[in-house]
Amino acid sequence: MSSTERPLDVATLTGVRSGKGSYYRAYVRSDERMQRAVRAMDSISRALVRTVEGPRSLLEEVVRAAGSHLDATWTMLALADGHLPGARPRFLLVGPDGGVHDEVAAVPAEVRRELGAVRAGHVTRSRADQRWVRVPMSLEGRHIGSLAGLHGLDDDPEPRDLSVLRILANQAAVSLHTSEQYQAGLALHRRAQRLYDEATDRARDLEDRTRELRQAEERLVVAHQRELVDHERHRIARELHDSVTQYVLSAGMAVEVARGEAEDLGSAGAPILERLATAKALSQEAVDQLRRAIYALHQPHRDTVGTLPELLHEVAEHHRPQLSVSVRVEGDAQVLAADADHEIARAVGEALFNVATHAEATRAVVRLRYRAEEILVSVADDGTGDPTELARRLRLERGPVVDGRHRGLVNIESRIGDLGGRVVFRRARLGGVRVEMRLPLPLVASRHAGVIHGLVGTGQKEPPWPR
Repeated sequence: MSSTERPLDVATLTGVRSGKGSYYRAYVRSDERMQRAVRAMDSISRALVRTVEGPRSLLEEVVRAAGSHLDATWTMLALADGHLPGARPRFLLVGPDGGVHDEVAAVPAEVRRELGAVRAGHVTRSRADQRWVRVPMSLEGRHIGSLAGLHGLDDDPEPRDLSVLRILANQAAVSLHTSEQYQAGLALHRRAQRLYDEATDRARDLEDRTRELRQAEERLVVAHQRELVDHERHRIARELHDSVTQYVLSAGMAVEVARGEAEDLGSAGAPILERLATAKALSQEAVDQLRRAIYALHQPHRDTVGTLPELLHEVAEHHRPQLSVSVRVEGDAQVLAADADHEIARAVGEALFNVATHAEATRAVVRLRYRAEEILVSVADDGTGDPTELARRLRLERGPVVDGRHRGLVNIESRIGDLGGRVVFRRARLGGVRVEMRLPLPLVASRHAGVIHGLVGTGQKEPPWPR
Protein backbone atom coordinates (compact mmCIF):
# COMPACT_ATOMS: atom_id res chain seq x y z
CA MET A 1 0.00 0.00 0.00
CA SER A 2 1.38 3.36 -0.93
CA SER A 3 2.12 5.83 1.83
CA THR A 4 -0.12 8.38 0.08
CA GLU A 5 -3.12 6.04 0.06
CA ARG A 6 -5.53 6.23 2.99
CA PRO A 7 -6.69 2.97 4.47
CA LEU A 8 -10.38 2.09 4.03
CA ASP A 9 -12.06 1.98 7.40
CA VAL A 10 -15.66 1.36 8.56
CA ALA A 11 -16.42 5.09 8.78
CA THR A 12 -15.55 5.55 5.14
CA LEU A 13 -17.62 2.60 4.03
CA THR A 14 -20.73 3.25 6.12
CA GLY A 15 -20.63 6.99 6.66
CA VAL A 16 -20.75 6.39 10.39
CA ARG A 17 -18.40 8.46 12.51
CA SER A 18 -17.88 7.50 16.10
CA GLY A 19 -15.11 7.83 18.61
CA LYS A 20 -16.13 4.64 20.35
CA GLY A 21 -14.46 1.33 19.87
CA SER A 22 -17.57 -0.27 18.36
CA TYR A 23 -19.35 1.06 15.31
CA TYR A 24 -22.47 -1.07 15.60
CA ARG A 25 -24.58 1.32 17.67
CA ALA A 26 -23.77 4.28 15.44
CA TYR A 27 -24.44 2.16 12.38
CA VAL A 28 -27.85 1.14 13.66
CA ARG A 29 -28.74 4.76 14.45
CA SER A 30 -27.61 5.87 11.00
CA ASP A 31 -29.62 3.08 9.40
CA GLU A 32 -32.73 4.10 11.31
CA ARG A 33 -32.39 7.68 10.12
CA MET A 34 -31.84 6.47 6.59
CA GLN A 35 -35.02 4.42 6.85
CA ARG A 36 -36.86 7.49 8.14
CA ALA A 37 -35.61 9.50 5.13
CA VAL A 38 -36.78 6.78 2.77
CA ARG A 39 -40.19 6.70 4.45
CA ALA A 40 -40.39 10.48 4.22
CA MET A 41 -39.62 10.43 0.50
CA ASP A 42 -42.14 7.62 0.00
CA SER A 43 -44.90 9.55 1.77
CA ILE A 44 -44.16 12.61 -0.35
CA SER A 45 -44.35 10.46 -3.50
CA ARG A 46 -47.77 9.16 -2.45
CA ALA A 47 -48.93 12.69 -1.72
CA LEU A 48 -47.76 13.93 -5.11
CA VAL A 49 -49.97 11.35 -6.79
CA ARG A 50 -52.98 12.94 -5.01
CA THR A 51 -52.33 16.54 -6.09
CA VAL A 52 -55.79 16.62 -7.63
CA GLU A 53 -57.10 16.79 -4.07
CA GLY A 54 -55.41 20.16 -3.64
CA PRO A 55 -52.23 21.29 -1.85
CA ARG A 56 -53.43 20.63 1.69
CA SER A 57 -53.06 16.83 1.52
CA LEU A 58 -49.49 17.21 0.22
CA LEU A 59 -48.61 19.74 2.95
CA GLU A 60 -50.02 17.46 5.64
CA GLU A 61 -47.85 14.61 4.31
CA VAL A 62 -44.83 16.91 4.36
CA VAL A 63 -45.42 17.90 7.98
CA ARG A 64 -46.06 14.31 9.09
CA ALA A 65 -42.99 13.04 7.20
CA ALA A 66 -40.83 15.71 8.84
CA GLY A 67 -42.25 14.86 12.25
CA SER A 68 -41.64 11.15 11.71
CA HIS A 69 -38.08 11.79 10.55
CA LEU A 70 -37.30 13.92 13.63
CA ASP A 71 -39.35 11.76 16.00
CA ALA A 72 -40.95 15.11 16.87
CA THR A 73 -43.80 15.77 19.29
CA TRP A 74 -44.86 18.93 17.43
CA THR A 75 -44.19 19.78 13.80
CA MET A 76 -45.20 22.88 11.89
CA LEU A 77 -45.16 24.35 8.42
CA ALA A 78 -45.84 28.07 8.13
CA LEU A 79 -45.55 30.89 5.61
CA ALA A 80 -43.94 34.15 6.63
CA ASP A 81 -46.25 37.13 6.70
CA GLY A 82 -46.33 39.03 3.41
CA HIS A 83 -45.29 36.07 1.23
CA LEU A 84 -47.63 34.24 -1.13
CA PRO A 85 -50.67 36.14 0.19
CA GLY A 86 -53.07 34.07 -1.87
CA ALA A 87 -51.77 30.65 -0.78
CA ARG A 88 -53.85 28.50 1.55
CA PRO A 89 -53.37 27.18 4.20
CA ARG A 90 -51.03 29.71 5.84
CA PHE A 91 -49.80 27.21 8.46
CA LEU A 92 -50.25 23.61 9.59
CA LEU A 93 -49.54 22.09 13.01
CA VAL A 94 -49.26 18.35 13.73
CA GLY A 95 -49.34 17.28 17.38
CA PRO A 96 -48.22 14.19 19.28
CA ASP A 97 -51.38 12.33 18.30
CA GLY A 98 -50.73 12.91 14.57
CA GLY A 99 -53.75 15.17 14.26
CA VAL A 100 -53.67 18.44 12.32
CA HIS A 101 -54.40 21.60 14.32
CA ASP A 102 -55.69 24.77 12.66
CA GLU A 103 -56.43 26.70 15.85
CA VAL A 104 -53.41 28.34 17.50
CA ALA A 105 -55.16 28.77 20.83
CA ALA A 106 -55.38 24.98 21.32
CA VAL A 107 -51.59 24.33 21.19
CA PRO A 108 -48.95 24.76 23.95
CA ALA A 109 -47.32 28.13 24.49
CA GLU A 110 -43.90 26.98 23.24
CA VAL A 111 -45.49 25.91 19.97
CA ARG A 112 -47.23 29.27 19.66
CA ARG A 113 -43.91 31.06 20.22
CA GLU A 114 -42.17 29.03 17.54
CA LEU A 115 -45.04 29.61 15.13
CA GLY A 116 -44.88 33.34 15.80
CA ALA A 117 -41.15 33.37 15.05
CA VAL A 118 -41.64 31.48 11.78
CA ARG A 119 -44.48 33.75 10.66
CA ALA A 120 -42.35 36.76 11.55
CA GLY A 121 -39.76 35.54 9.03
CA HIS A 122 -37.00 34.35 11.38
CA VAL A 123 -34.76 31.78 9.73
CA THR A 124 -32.73 30.43 12.65
CA ARG A 125 -34.23 28.52 15.53
CA SER A 126 -35.02 30.12 18.86
CA ARG A 127 -32.32 29.97 21.54
CA ALA A 128 -34.93 29.47 24.21
CA ASP A 129 -35.31 25.81 23.27
CA GLN A 130 -32.56 24.09 21.28
CA ARG A 131 -34.79 21.11 20.60
CA TRP A 132 -36.56 23.00 17.81
CA VAL A 133 -35.21 22.24 14.35
CA ARG A 134 -36.05 24.78 11.67
CA VAL A 135 -35.25 24.76 7.96
CA PRO A 136 -36.30 27.56 5.61
CA MET A 137 -38.69 27.25 2.68
CA SER A 138 -37.20 29.01 -0.34
CA LEU A 139 -38.76 30.00 -3.63
CA GLU A 140 -36.63 31.58 -6.37
CA GLY A 141 -34.01 32.51 -3.77
CA ARG A 142 -36.54 34.14 -1.41
CA HIS A 143 -37.23 32.95 2.09
CA ILE A 144 -41.02 32.51 2.30
CA GLY A 145 -41.42 30.48 5.51
CA SER A 146 -40.07 27.53 7.48
CA LEU A 147 -40.57 23.87 8.32
CA ALA A 148 -39.90 23.30 12.03
CA GLY A 149 -40.17 20.43 14.49
CA LEU A 150 -39.68 19.84 18.21
CA HIS A 151 -37.49 16.76 17.75
CA GLY A 152 -37.18 13.79 20.09
CA LEU A 153 -33.84 12.44 18.80
CA ASP A 154 -31.12 11.39 21.19
CA ASP A 155 -28.64 13.72 19.49
CA ASP A 156 -28.91 16.85 17.39
CA PRO A 157 -29.99 16.22 13.80
CA GLU A 158 -27.15 15.49 11.43
CA PRO A 159 -26.58 17.28 8.12
CA ARG A 160 -28.29 14.46 6.22
CA ASP A 161 -31.39 14.96 8.42
CA LEU A 162 -31.40 18.62 7.58
CA SER A 163 -31.03 17.76 3.89
CA VAL A 164 -34.14 15.61 4.09
CA LEU A 165 -36.03 18.44 5.80
CA ARG A 166 -34.91 20.92 3.14
CA ILE A 167 -36.21 18.63 0.42
CA LEU A 168 -39.53 18.43 2.23
CA ALA A 169 -39.60 22.22 2.81
CA ASN A 170 -38.85 23.02 -0.83
CA GLN A 171 -41.54 20.61 -2.00
CA ALA A 172 -43.97 22.40 0.31
CA ALA A 173 -42.86 25.79 -1.06
CA VAL A 174 -43.56 24.67 -4.63
CA SER A 175 -46.95 23.31 -3.60
CA LEU A 176 -47.89 26.56 -1.83
CA HIS A 177 -46.79 28.60 -4.84
CA THR A 178 -48.92 26.39 -7.09
CA SER A 179 -51.80 26.81 -4.65
CA GLU A 180 -51.51 30.59 -4.88
CA GLN A 181 -51.46 30.45 -8.68
CA TYR A 182 -54.44 28.11 -8.62
CA GLN A 183 -56.36 30.39 -6.26
CA ALA A 184 -55.52 33.39 -8.43
CA GLY A 185 -56.66 31.54 -11.53
CA LEU A 186 -59.80 30.39 -9.76
CA ALA A 187 -60.55 33.94 -8.65
CA LEU A 188 -59.98 35.16 -12.22
CA HIS A 189 -62.26 32.42 -13.53
CA ARG A 190 -64.97 33.35 -11.03
CA ARG A 191 -64.64 37.01 -11.97
CA ALA A 192 -64.84 36.13 -15.66
CA GLN A 193 -67.87 33.93 -14.99
CA ARG A 194 -69.49 36.75 -13.01
CA LEU A 195 -68.82 39.21 -15.83
CA TYR A 196 -70.21 36.73 -18.34
CA ASP A 197 -73.35 36.23 -16.24
CA GLU A 198 -73.76 40.00 -15.93
CA ALA A 199 -73.31 40.41 -19.69
CA THR A 200 -75.85 37.65 -20.30
CA ASP A 201 -78.33 39.29 -17.94
CA ARG A 202 -77.80 42.66 -19.63
CA ALA A 203 -78.26 41.09 -23.06
CA ARG A 204 -81.47 39.43 -21.88
CA ASP A 205 -82.66 42.68 -20.34
CA LEU A 206 -81.81 44.53 -23.55
CA GLU A 207 -83.72 41.94 -25.55
CA ASP A 208 -86.74 42.35 -23.27
CA ARG A 209 -86.56 46.14 -23.53
CA THR A 210 -86.20 45.92 -27.30
CA ARG A 211 -89.27 43.70 -27.47
CA GLU A 212 -91.20 46.07 -25.22
CA LEU A 213 -90.10 49.01 -27.38
CA ARG A 214 -91.18 47.19 -30.53
CA GLN A 215 -94.55 46.41 -28.95
CA ALA A 216 -94.89 50.04 -27.85
CA GLU A 217 -94.11 51.18 -31.40
CA GLU A 218 -96.71 48.77 -32.78
CA ARG A 219 -99.27 50.06 -30.28
CA LEU A 220 -98.44 53.63 -31.31
CA VAL A 221 -98.91 52.73 -34.98
CA VAL A 222 -102.22 51.03 -34.22
CA ALA A 223 -103.33 53.97 -32.07
CA HIS A 224 -102.41 56.38 -34.88
CA GLN A 225 -104.29 54.25 -37.39
CA ARG A 226 -107.31 54.10 -35.10
CA GLU A 227 -107.20 57.83 -34.64
CA LEU A 228 -107.26 58.31 -38.40
CA VAL A 229 -110.06 55.76 -38.73
CA ASP A 230 -112.07 57.44 -35.97
CA HIS A 231 -111.71 60.81 -37.68
CA GLU A 232 -112.85 59.27 -40.96
CA ARG A 233 -115.76 57.46 -39.25
CA HIS A 234 -116.92 60.69 -37.63
CA ARG A 235 -116.60 62.53 -40.94
CA ILE A 236 -118.69 59.88 -42.72
CA ALA A 237 -121.23 59.95 -39.88
CA ARG A 238 -121.55 63.73 -40.21
CA GLU A 239 -121.93 63.45 -43.97
CA LEU A 240 -124.61 60.80 -43.57
CA HIS A 241 -126.43 62.89 -40.98
CA ASP A 242 -126.15 66.23 -42.71
CA SER A 243 -126.71 65.17 -46.31
CA VAL A 244 -127.90 61.63 -47.01
CA THR A 245 -130.32 61.45 -44.08
CA GLN A 246 -131.74 64.86 -44.94
CA TYR A 247 -132.19 63.83 -48.56
CA VAL A 248 -134.04 60.67 -47.52
CA LEU A 249 -136.22 62.66 -45.12
CA SER A 250 -136.93 65.15 -47.88
CA ALA A 251 -137.84 62.27 -50.19
CA GLY A 252 -140.23 60.98 -47.52
CA MET A 253 -141.83 64.39 -47.21
CA ALA A 254 -142.20 64.57 -51.00
CA VAL A 255 -143.90 61.16 -50.90
CA GLU A 256 -146.35 62.46 -48.28
CA VAL A 257 -147.20 65.47 -50.48
CA ALA A 258 -147.69 63.16 -53.47
CA ARG A 259 -149.99 60.92 -51.40
CA GLY A 260 -152.18 63.93 -50.56
CA GLU A 261 -152.47 64.83 -54.21
CA ALA A 262 -153.19 61.21 -55.20
CA GLU A 263 -156.00 60.98 -52.66
CA ASP A 264 -157.71 63.90 -54.44
CA LEU A 265 -157.86 61.79 -57.62
CA GLY A 266 -160.25 59.33 -56.04
CA SER A 267 -160.37 55.81 -57.49
CA ALA A 268 -158.03 56.77 -60.29
CA GLY A 269 -155.28 57.46 -57.78
CA ALA A 270 -155.53 54.09 -55.95
CA PRO A 271 -152.59 52.44 -57.80
CA ILE A 272 -150.50 55.53 -57.21
CA LEU A 273 -151.34 55.53 -53.49
CA GLU A 274 -150.19 51.89 -53.20
CA ARG A 275 -146.85 52.67 -54.80
CA LEU A 276 -146.43 55.79 -52.66
CA ALA A 277 -147.10 53.75 -49.50
CA THR A 278 -144.33 51.36 -50.53
CA ALA A 279 -141.99 54.29 -51.18
CA LYS A 280 -142.82 55.77 -47.78
CA ALA A 281 -142.06 52.46 -46.02
CA LEU A 282 -138.77 52.13 -47.90
CA SER A 283 -137.75 55.69 -47.05
CA GLN A 284 -138.58 55.10 -43.39
CA GLU A 285 -136.51 51.89 -43.40
CA ALA A 286 -133.66 53.81 -45.04
CA VAL A 287 -133.81 56.48 -42.33
CA ASP A 288 -133.69 53.79 -39.62
CA GLN A 289 -130.69 52.10 -41.21
CA LEU A 290 -128.92 55.42 -41.62
CA ARG A 291 -129.45 56.22 -37.95
CA ARG A 292 -128.05 52.83 -36.91
CA ALA A 293 -125.07 53.32 -39.19
CA ILE A 294 -124.46 56.82 -37.81
CA TYR A 295 -124.65 55.47 -34.25
CA ALA A 296 -122.19 52.67 -35.04
CA LEU A 297 -119.80 55.09 -36.71
CA HIS A 298 -119.83 57.33 -33.65
CA GLN A 299 -118.93 54.48 -31.28
CA PRO A 300 -115.21 54.73 -30.39
CA HIS A 301 -112.90 51.74 -30.67
CA ARG A 302 -111.80 50.24 -27.36
CA ASP A 303 -108.10 50.64 -26.77
CA THR A 304 -107.89 47.08 -25.50
CA VAL A 305 -108.95 45.58 -28.82
CA GLY A 306 -105.94 43.97 -30.44
CA THR A 307 -106.55 40.35 -31.44
CA LEU A 308 -108.96 38.97 -34.00
CA PRO A 309 -111.29 37.40 -31.38
CA GLU A 310 -111.57 40.77 -29.62
CA LEU A 311 -112.30 42.53 -32.90
CA LEU A 312 -115.03 39.99 -33.70
CA HIS A 313 -116.65 40.55 -30.31
CA GLU A 314 -116.59 44.30 -30.97
CA VAL A 315 -118.19 43.81 -34.40
CA ALA A 316 -120.88 41.63 -32.83
CA GLU A 317 -121.66 44.37 -30.29
CA HIS A 318 -122.44 46.80 -33.10
CA HIS A 319 -125.34 44.60 -34.29
CA ARG A 320 -127.01 44.06 -30.92
CA PRO A 321 -129.85 44.21 -29.88
CA GLN A 322 -131.31 44.23 -33.40
CA LEU A 323 -129.66 40.84 -33.99
CA SER A 324 -128.69 38.17 -31.45
CA VAL A 325 -125.03 37.51 -32.29
CA SER A 326 -122.76 34.97 -30.55
CA VAL A 327 -119.03 34.59 -31.17
CA ARG A 328 -117.30 31.22 -30.75
CA VAL A 329 -113.53 30.77 -30.90
CA GLU A 330 -111.72 27.42 -31.15
CA GLY A 331 -107.99 26.78 -30.98
CA ASP A 332 -105.11 28.94 -29.78
CA ALA A 333 -105.15 32.49 -31.11
CA GLN A 334 -102.30 33.24 -33.51
CA VAL A 335 -100.62 36.59 -33.94
CA LEU A 336 -101.50 38.14 -37.29
CA ALA A 337 -100.62 41.45 -38.80
CA ALA A 338 -102.87 44.25 -37.57
CA ASP A 339 -104.11 44.90 -41.11
CA ALA A 340 -105.08 41.23 -41.55
CA ASP A 341 -107.03 41.19 -38.27
CA HIS A 342 -108.96 44.29 -39.27
CA GLU A 343 -109.62 43.09 -42.82
CA ILE A 344 -111.11 39.82 -41.55
CA ALA A 345 -113.16 41.69 -38.92
CA ARG A 346 -114.48 44.09 -41.57
CA ALA A 347 -115.48 41.15 -43.80
CA VAL A 348 -117.38 39.61 -40.87
CA GLY A 349 -118.98 42.98 -40.15
CA GLU A 350 -120.12 43.23 -43.78
CA ALA A 351 -121.63 39.74 -43.58
CA LEU A 352 -123.47 40.59 -40.36
CA PHE A 353 -124.77 43.82 -41.91
CA ASN A 354 -126.18 41.83 -44.82
CA VAL A 355 -127.83 39.41 -42.38
CA ALA A 356 -129.38 42.21 -40.35
CA THR A 357 -130.57 44.09 -43.45
CA HIS A 358 -131.70 41.47 -45.97
CA ALA A 359 -131.99 38.01 -44.37
CA GLU A 360 -134.94 38.68 -42.01
CA ALA A 361 -132.89 36.86 -39.36
CA THR A 362 -133.09 37.05 -35.58
CA ARG A 363 -129.97 35.11 -34.74
CA ALA A 364 -126.40 34.86 -36.10
CA VAL A 365 -123.35 32.82 -35.04
CA VAL A 366 -119.78 33.89 -35.78
CA ARG A 367 -117.25 31.06 -35.55
CA LEU A 368 -113.47 31.46 -35.59
CA ARG A 369 -111.33 28.32 -35.82
CA TYR A 370 -107.50 28.40 -35.61
CA ARG A 371 -105.76 25.52 -37.35
CA ALA A 372 -102.10 24.82 -37.97
CA GLU A 373 -102.44 25.42 -41.71
CA GLU A 374 -105.39 27.80 -41.99
CA ILE A 375 -107.93 30.06 -40.27
CA LEU A 376 -111.64 29.41 -40.73
CA VAL A 377 -114.18 32.17 -40.13
CA SER A 378 -117.92 31.81 -40.75
CA VAL A 379 -121.12 33.78 -40.27
CA ALA A 380 -124.31 31.67 -40.07
CA ASP A 381 -127.90 32.91 -39.60
CA ASP A 382 -131.45 31.65 -39.24
CA GLY A 383 -132.88 33.90 -41.96
CA THR A 384 -134.51 33.31 -45.34
CA GLY A 385 -131.45 33.70 -47.54
CA ASP A 386 -130.36 31.23 -50.20
CA PRO A 387 -126.70 30.39 -50.98
CA THR A 388 -127.33 29.96 -54.71
CA GLU A 389 -129.00 33.38 -54.92
CA LEU A 390 -126.07 34.94 -53.06
CA ALA A 391 -123.62 33.43 -55.57
CA ARG A 392 -125.72 34.84 -58.43
CA ARG A 393 -125.79 38.32 -56.86
CA LEU A 394 -122.02 38.22 -56.39
CA ARG A 395 -121.51 37.50 -60.08
CA LEU A 396 -123.69 40.51 -60.88
CA GLU A 397 -121.75 42.71 -58.46
CA ARG A 398 -118.53 41.68 -60.19
CA GLY A 399 -119.94 42.93 -63.49
CA PRO A 400 -119.22 46.33 -65.03
CA VAL A 401 -122.73 47.70 -64.44
CA VAL A 402 -122.97 48.46 -60.74
CA ASP A 403 -125.15 51.21 -59.32
CA GLY A 404 -123.26 51.42 -56.00
CA ARG A 405 -126.15 50.22 -53.87
CA HIS A 406 -125.11 46.53 -53.65
CA ARG A 407 -121.43 46.07 -52.97
CA GLY A 408 -121.45 43.99 -49.74
CA LEU A 409 -120.62 40.58 -51.20
CA VAL A 410 -117.92 41.81 -53.52
CA ASN A 411 -116.38 43.73 -50.61
CA ILE A 412 -116.17 40.49 -48.60
CA GLU A 413 -114.62 38.74 -51.59
CA SER A 414 -112.08 41.52 -52.09
CA ARG A 415 -110.96 41.65 -48.45
CA ILE A 416 -110.55 37.88 -48.06
CA GLY A 417 -109.05 37.45 -51.51
CA ASP A 418 -106.39 40.07 -50.84
CA LEU A 419 -105.21 37.87 -47.93
CA GLY A 420 -105.00 34.78 -50.16
CA GLY A 421 -108.27 33.27 -48.95
CA ARG A 422 -111.56 32.23 -50.48
CA VAL A 423 -115.27 32.51 -49.62
CA VAL A 424 -117.86 29.73 -49.75
CA PHE A 425 -121.67 30.04 -49.43
CA ARG A 426 -123.43 27.09 -47.80
CA ARG A 427 -126.77 26.25 -46.25
CA ALA A 428 -126.54 26.81 -42.48
CA ARG A 429 -127.86 24.34 -39.93
CA LEU A 430 -129.72 27.28 -38.38
CA GLY A 431 -131.82 27.42 -41.54
CA GLY A 432 -130.32 30.39 -43.34
CA VAL A 433 -126.98 30.93 -45.06
CA ARG A 434 -123.47 30.31 -43.85
CA VAL A 435 -120.73 32.55 -45.29
CA GLU A 436 -117.49 30.63 -44.82
CA MET A 437 -114.10 32.34 -45.19
CA ARG A 438 -110.95 30.17 -45.39
CA LEU A 439 -107.52 31.78 -45.13
CA PRO A 440 -104.37 29.64 -45.51
CA LEU A 441 -101.44 30.27 -43.17
CA PRO A 442 -99.17 32.08 -43.41
CA LEU A 443 -101.29 34.88 -44.81
CA VAL A 444 -100.12 36.44 -48.07
CA ALA A 445 -100.77 39.95 -49.33
CA SER A 446 -102.27 38.87 -52.64
CA ARG A 447 -104.32 41.19 -54.83
CA HIS A 448 -106.11 38.28 -56.50
CA ALA A 449 -109.75 37.91 -55.59
CA GLY A 450 -110.87 34.82 -53.75
CA VAL A 451 -112.90 32.18 -55.52
CA ILE A 452 -116.57 32.13 -54.60
CA HIS A 453 -118.39 28.83 -54.72
CA GLY A 454 -122.19 28.69 -54.46
CA LEU A 455 -123.66 25.25 -53.86
CA VAL A 456 -126.09 24.15 -56.54
CA GLY A 457 -129.62 23.88 -55.19
CA THR A 458 -130.96 25.07 -51.90
CA GLY A 459 -131.47 21.78 -50.13
CA GLN A 460 -127.82 21.10 -49.23
CA LYS A 461 -126.84 21.56 -45.62
CA GLU A 462 -123.45 22.79 -44.51
CA PRO A 463 -120.98 20.12 -43.33
CA PRO A 464 -120.48 19.94 -39.55
CA TRP A 465 -118.07 22.52 -38.16
CA PRO A 466 -114.64 20.84 -37.74
CA ARG A 467 -113.99 19.66 -34.18
